[in-house]
This record gives sequence, structure tokens and C-alpha cells, in this order.
Amino acid sequence: MKLSKDTRPNGVTDKESAQLLAEALPWIKNITGKTIVIKYGGAAMVDPKLRADVMSDIVLLKTVGVNPIIVHGGGKDITKAMEDAGIPVEFKDGQRVTTDEGMDIVRTILAGKVNQELVRALNEHGNIAVGVNGVDGGTIIAEPVSDELGRVGKIKRINGSLLQDLIDADYIPIIASVAIGNDGGYCNVNADVMAGQIAAATNAAKILFLTDVDGLYLDFDDKDTLVSQLSLEEARELVEGGTLSSGMIPKLRSCVTAIEGGVPSAYIVNGTIPHSILLELLTLSGVGTAVYADTADAKTPVGNFASKLLENK
Repeated sequence: MKLSKDTRPNGVTDKESAQLLAEALPWIKNITGKTIVIKYGGAAMVDPKLRADVMSDIVLLKTVGVNPIIVHGGGKDITKAMEDAGIPVEFKDGQRVTTDEGMDIVRTILAGKVNQELVRALNEHGNIAVGVNGVDGGTIIAEPVSDELGRVGKIKRINGSLLQDLIDADYIPIIASVAIGNDGGYCNVNADVMAGQIAAATNAAKILFLTDVDGLYLDFDDKDTLVSQLSLEEARELVEGGTLSSGMIPKLRSCVTAIEGGVPSAYIVNGTIPHSILLELLTLSGVGTAVYADTADAKTPVGNFASKLLENK
């Protein structure tokens, strides 16, 4: 293919490149020096190409002065390890039943295998990442939710001093969703829930939840019900309404938790789109669902969008 002198090899013209940079500049200025929490999971964590895109996005954010914190789960790896060990895999109300034996596997997979793989992947760009979990420094204290769920934990307290020390030392904390129990044991905590509470505890400016779909659907079987942005009050109504898919409820509830804790905005983003983090944070259009504490901060007027979609159903 013959290229003109003002066309890049990827087909983007110099003019288009300049326009993209000009569009990103005010968004960069808005987040430089601030903390952003990224809940990392789904295909973006499993697929090597998508993982590389996420790592490069995080490095770019760090380069322009953003302080990223990454929170991750590892459900597929945990399920496989439990099956290999002959431990029954059981879920109740969307949460993994976690026996003492199962908790040992959760710790090994999350705080060991997955966390170290992510730290290694990010440190290929320089020694900028440190792997931690809630047990380190007593950062996250939890209590068992119920005897029925075993070692599934509900967060009682977050001690953010270790995370702040790492940020002040110019590191990126990568946090496995394991907590220390108030009974001296360990707890398996939903990574979405942990991310939302960490965002609130660290005074984050934004939180992103990477998932495998385009955002929040009021009805997952109807792709016309995708919500691009909504207010905090609308988010509360949807969580309490009980009409959302079970996999989306923890994410939206965690958006609400983060915003109620002082985080200005939260995003549910399709992590299968290359460089979705940058598209959401540094462009006008975005690629997911945004929840705003103050709708005046929205990229376009919110206008009770979710309510109108519900009326039209």
C-alpha cells in the first residue's frame, strides 16, 4: 500500500493524530496527580493481547502523572484449581462458597499465581508495580458473611496507609482480593466490592470496572437498553430494583459505594475493546457506562437516561 507523506502506517493521518492528542489533553490535565482505581478482570485479564493493551494503558497513565491502583480477582483460575483438587464448586447468590480448604486455594491463586503474573507483566515496562493483598499490613479487615458461605468476607475496615505509602514511593499497587478475617483467618472478598471500597478509602478521582460487555444493560437480551451514563440516584434505583443480571449487580453496587464514599465518577467498561481504559478516560465519547455523583460532570447531559429507557420497555 502506498502511503501519502502525511499518513501513518496504521492509516491515521497526521491531522487525525493531532486531533486525538488535542482531545485527550484536557482529560489528561483533569486526572494528572490523582488516584484512579481499576478493577481488572474478565477477558482483558486472560487474553494475552488484551492484557498487553491494559498494561500499556496503565503505564501511559502513570507516565502522565496518574496514580493507578489495580484490584483483581481470578475466578476462572480458582474454579479450575478447585476442580483439579476435587473440591466442589458452588455459588450462592452470586458468591463462591468457600470452605477452609477452598480458601487455601483462593489464597494460592489470587495472592500467588494471578497477582505475581500481573506484577511481572507490568514490570516489563520498568519496576513500577508491587503486589499486595488485604493481609499485607492489615490493609483490609473482613468478617465472614455467613456460615453458609464459609470464608466469604464482608469488608469491615480498610487501612489505606500501606497503599498510600506505595503511591508516594511512585509504585502501582496491584491488590489481590484476599482479606484478613477479624477472627484471625482469611476471607475471600468479591473483587468488585473491594475495588469500590478501596476507591472510597483512597480518595480516588475515578474507578473503572473492566468487564466483558459494553456496559450496563437494563435488559441484557435487548441491546437497545445499554445505558451510557446515569446519575447516582438512578444507579441506586437500579440496584434496589432487582431487575439487573446477577453479574452486573456487584459492579453497579460498587459504583454506588465508591461515589457515596466521595469518588466523583465510576465506569463499567468493556475490557475486550483494545485500549478501552484510555478511550474512556481520555476521549469525549467513552466506551462504557458512567455513573456520576454530579451530573454536571457528565460528558453529555444525563437527562434521566435510565429512567427513560425503563419507561420505554
